[in-house]
Amino acid sequence: MPHESGNDHPAHTAGGPAAPGHGPARVRGSRRRPRQKALRYTAWGALGAVLIGGGGVAYAWQHLNGNIQGTDVNAALGHDRPAEQRDGSMNILLLGSDSRAGTHGRYGSGVSGARADTAMVLHVDKTHEKASVVSIPRDTMVERPQCAQPHGGGAAGAQQAMFNSSYQVGGPACTVKTVEKMSGLRMNHYLEVDFKGFRKLIDELGGVDITTHKAIKDHNSGLSLTAGKHTLKGEEALALVRTRHGVGDGSDLGRIQLQQAFIKALIHRADTVDPLSDPAKSYDLADTATKTISADSDLASADKLLGLAKELKGISPDRTDMVTMPVTYDARDAGRVLPLDKASHQVWNALRQDRPIPDSATRESVADRTDSPVSAGS
Repeated sequence: MPHESGNDHPAHTAGGPAAPGHGPARVRGSRRRPRQKALRYTAWGALGAVLIGGGGVAYAWQHLNGNIQGTDVNAALGHDRPAEQRDGSMNILLLGSDSRAGTHGRYGSGVSGARADTAMVLHVDKTHEKASVVSIPRDTMVERPQCAQPHGGGAAGAQQAMFNSSYQVGGPACTVKTVEKMSGLRMNHYLEVDFKGFRKLIDELGGVDITTHKAIKDHNSGLSLTAGKHTLKGEEALALVRTRHGVGDGSDLGRIQLQQAFIKALIHRADTVDPLSDPAKSYDLADTATKTISADSDLASADKLLGLAKELKGISPDRTDMVTMPVTYDARDAGRVLPLDKASHQVWNALRQDRPIPDSATRESVADRTDSPVSAGS
């Protein structure tokens, strides 16, 4: 989900890693009985809302095709990519960009362009009944490959660059290329939402219910919540998923924890939506969601999105594993993190082999060591 992009520092040559922490940021699906609704469990609010909202108005979706923006990732990346997995499993890169376009300075001034400020790799297993979600911290120092730019020309690669700069220099195709290089996994699709669209989408859904276990206040994102139960509408939901200074150690790792908790809350909210009870409202939801989403050109149509819904409808929360890519603090800059190479390899290799991510892979990561200050439901 989109979030705050302040306090960026220039990329630099990283020093040796700091001492590793003691606990993983890992969210297992809750043990509740799966409900039979299509695609509540894709770990991305925009896609889930589109497909839930569209179920009762499929006949009208043909008129919504023009809403969806598409990028031809295959043409941009060519053939120098990891091989496709032939076992029926699927990898989808879920992006949240921090574009302030059309927000009239509401979320900060002096920020130009956009960055891939939220990135999650959604791996759907070959049965399409289980999923793993790997969050990639935006502040991770990575090797960014050379990328073609959307309007011509090219962007030079960099040995040590912040992960979220890939979007800024080369658009979504460059972020896909960066993820593929670091993971060795081919992304079958990507889906993206930005600040403005996310806020409106949550409002269309009627808000989401969360419980905060302690007060959270972050002047940067504008979030101010007392401990207790809340129904967050679009503006507060956006503030929650942008918050970093009010939780954990103030880094992106705590924010990822909030985002993962919010996803679970959104799943609970989506379960209550009955598209057949109010077709007009469902159409409005679908209209908003298709205007909110950007996707690769192979997925940028209502029919393709509905087809994806049918493919993934068997995935339930207790079959979804959520982790953060294993990282350690950058010894030269406490605001940056470095991948733990051996542990990260375990994570990506598990997805490549279509197996569950082992607990040992995240054991040494510094990704937030505390329990999430937020949980789903009220």
